[in-house]
Amino acid sequence: MISEFRIGVPDAELRELRERLRRVRWPRQLPGDSWERGVPVGYVRRVAERWAAYDWRAWETRLNGYPQYTTEIDGQTIHFLHVRSPEPGALPLILTHGWPGSVAEFLEVLGPLTDPAAYGGDPRDAFHVVAPSVPGHGFSVPLASGWNHARIARAWVELMRRLGYERYGAQGGDTGSVVSPLVGQADPEHVVGVHINGGLAYPELEPGDREQLNDAERERLAAADRLRAVGTGYADLQGTRPQTVSFGLSDSPVGQLAWILEKFWEWTDPARELPEDAVDLDHLLTDVSIYWFTNTSATSANLYYENHSVADDLRPGVPTGVALFPTDPAIRRVLQRRHHIVHWSEFTRGGHFAALEAPDLLVDDIRTFFRAVR
Repeated sequence: MISEFRIGVPDAELRELRERLRRVRWPRQLPGDSWERGVPVGYVRRVAERWAAYDWRAWETRLNGYPQYTTEIDGQTIHFLHVRSPEPGALPLILTHGWPGSVAEFLEVLGPLTDPAAYGGDPRDAFHVVAPSVPGHGFSVPLASGWNHARIARAWVELMRRLGYERYGAQGGDTGSVVSPLVGQADPEHVVGVHINGGLAYPELEPGDREQLNDAERERLAAADRLRAVGTGYADLQGTRPQTVSFGLSDSPVGQLAWILEKFWEWTDPARELPEDAVDLDHLLTDVSIYWFTNTSATSANLYYENHSVADDLRPGVPTGVALFPTDPAIRRVLQRRHHIVHWSEFTRGGHFAALEAPDLLVDDIRTFFRAVR
């Protein structure tokens, strides 16, 4: 059964959030105000003040402007947007977000993907978009154990079957860069192609790979080395003790805010100094607000736990397109050992959250790739 869904955060929860933001017990600031030890106190104070004045209702209305539904698959509640194109020949496309993301990150791409003619594009590039909330994230709660990448992919296959789509594509970043290829692997008879961006996995180098790197790839690998040295503490915590870390995040909106802000600082376009230089600050706060209002710090972190010691069995299958943005560590000759890559684009603008940072580039690349396989 598929049921209609609308977001409706009670007024009391909005008042409680503002009250908590007024009663923050701020940590002591260690010497200096750089980001080396984590998010600076002064910066979080400023963003928290903006959050206290931010208009959630306006963004809730914007989200509710798109059809939303819930259904149960394999015992799990799945929330999803389902935005059909006015074009009769549109190709169904399932979009998968990651952590710390949500379906809100797709707000800038839904229109251009579903109705390209209205945005100066070719109507033949239209998609019917299905954008689920990953189990444990947003409104896909409560969460049972065992929801790893492969199980999510199988659920997406069932969701598309349930919606009546016999031929479709898959796209995603971060978590979606793993789940989307697994969708293609689980349902190759119906998936025409997979497009990914925003992978964070360290390249699985083999002997001789380093000697063949070009200058851009060497720079990319050096950045990946730096990230592995100082930027993976969050993943270690969420991958081993997701419940423990959630107490601070679930009880303190500022704790949840800082936890997410750090990733937006570290993963957005390196040419941008602060997160709001890369992403509209109110859009970022909408993402944080969804985590807060749905109380999903523990359940979203659990995805790291479920995949901590599980290798995703990816191997070349359906045609795959890759959009590489700054901060993405992928190297083509390494990635193509596990993917059937037929399309590869590299961009100098944007970052890990491409749908938020460079929606124009991402949409154009999705259109270009699927034009060849639809």
